[in-house]
Amino acid sequence: MEHTTPDPSRHHERILVIDFGSQVTQLIARRLREDGIYCEIHPFNLVDAAFLADYGPKGIILSGGPASTRIETSPRATEEVFTFGVPILGICYGEQTIVAQLGGEVETADHREFGRAEVEVVESSPLFQGLWAKGGKYPVWMSHGDRVVELPEGFHPIAITPSAPYAAIADEARSVYGVQFHPEVVHTLDGARLLSNFTRNICGCHGDWTMAAFREEMTAKIRDQVGDGRVICGLSGGVDSAVAAVLIHEAIGSQLTCVFVDTGLMRAGEAEEVVSLFRGHYNIPLVHVEAEDLFLGKLDGVDDPERKRKIIGGTFIDVFEEEAKKIGGADFLAQGTLYPDVIESVSFDGGPSVTIKSHHNVGGLPERMNMKLVEPLRELFKDEVRALGRELGLPEAFVGRHPFPGPGLAIRIPGAVSKEKADILRKADAIYLDQIRKEGLYDEIWQAFAVLLPVRTVGVMGDERTYDWVLALRAVTSTDGMTADSYAFSHDFLSRTATRIINEVRGINRVTYDVTSKPPGTIEWE
Repeated sequence: MEHTTPDPSRHHERILVIDFGSQVTQLIARRLREDGIYCEIHPFNLVDAAFLADYGPKGIILSGGPASTRIETSPRATEEVFTFGVPILGICYGEQTIVAQLGGEVETADHREFGRAEVEVVESSPLFQGLWAKGGKYPVWMSHGDRVVELPEGFHPIAITPSAPYAAIADEARSVYGVQFHPEVVHTLDGARLLSNFTRNICGCHGDWTMAAFREEMTAKIRDQVGDGRVICGLSGGVDSAVAAVLIHEAIGSQLTCVFVDTGLMRAGEAEEVVSLFRGHYNIPLVHVEAEDLFLGKLDGVDDPERKRKIIGGTFIDVFEEEAKKIGGADFLAQGTLYPDVIESVSFDGGPSVTIKSHHNVGGLPERMNMKLVEPLRELFKDEVRALGRELGLPEAFVGRHPFPGPGLAIRIPGAVSKEKADILRKADAIYLDQIRKEGLYDEIWQAFAVLLPVRTVGVMGDERTYDWVLALRAVTSTDGMTADSYAFSHDFLSRTATRIINEVRGINRVTYDVTSKPPGTIEWE
């Protein structure tokens, strides 16, 4: 994957997050962005002296990771990181590689630390300023099997635990710091404020990253990129593509045509809502392509989730190519690609983060289309997109909508997809969300949806035996979608919801509730 620096960010103070493969590296960036600090994540093996000179960070954060510095082939930061002259913060593996690379020693711990722990502050530090006092003990989140046993010259401990004598270290002369715990996760009390101490007090950042500034800068960038060209934007019905379309329309007006592809895999009423919003409210040129038969035909008999994603993504591109020819003269195709899409789609070959699942809107377009990509949201996280949507005046009911996957209901139907199953799931999902809204719970939940399982069970309705599908309900709380807990509905709510679904949706005779957290599960089932 090509790593380029988005133009708008060059107007801002920037922190560089070097990724060593932790599954929570994105949380570091989220915490900084929430604090108004622009940052980007880049794999360790793509950061060299030339990259550092071009990127120009005011500070560098080294992420955690699954490797051990005791192994000779484990990831390392380029040596220029330590001579670049800006403050450095190492987190977990990041602390260990600082120690290993600067002459200290790391060994396998006799007592590993995973989960909640308590650090004791043994020295005052700018990292702890206004948060943690010398002699105090504070809850943190640990996740490590190795530990630092000897510090490099110039370092001293600033916090300890019973099993980690160097739970936090500092070399103030070089402004290099390390913490064995994870300040980016919510379980570390004051972790976000600790990161703020690093970026603001130690690196000298002021926090100039806002959606109002992004709107202005990205609008100018779109105009510069597109010039007099024509853009087609693929609308999926979700928040991301809608915000991208409105932002692009603000930049270039009638040069934009939106193409809304109704795949037959949308939620109930979504197609009508999209058409009304864009044709009516915004008066944006919109082509509505009704392609249910095309998509369901290509998915017929396909049960592998990755194949389903790729078929849907490929078919989207085919439809866009066809519509572009009809529209005539389109030079660019716009997508609602987000920053997490970009990061999660980096494989071990291109960076250290393991690919969990592919994203159909990442990776460019076939050369045969002869079109360039416009991806105005590529450097934003989901909640930043919502904030931008509000900044652009999108209706709150649309902006606040729960996330919906690009492949739609296809990945909420494990196994083969059919029109019958999609119709059943659509009705059940609408009832579930209606129940949640009636209880006033919608905004408390990050994402809620139904899943139609490839399982039939025996039931009895009236005096008749039934043999129908099983429906699973899923609802999670989360701050960023990277980790999630199941929502604790009351048993009464679940019972009433199950009764409504079974009574009102023909084809379902059993309802279950999924209580799995992420990890170990993912939020979506496929």
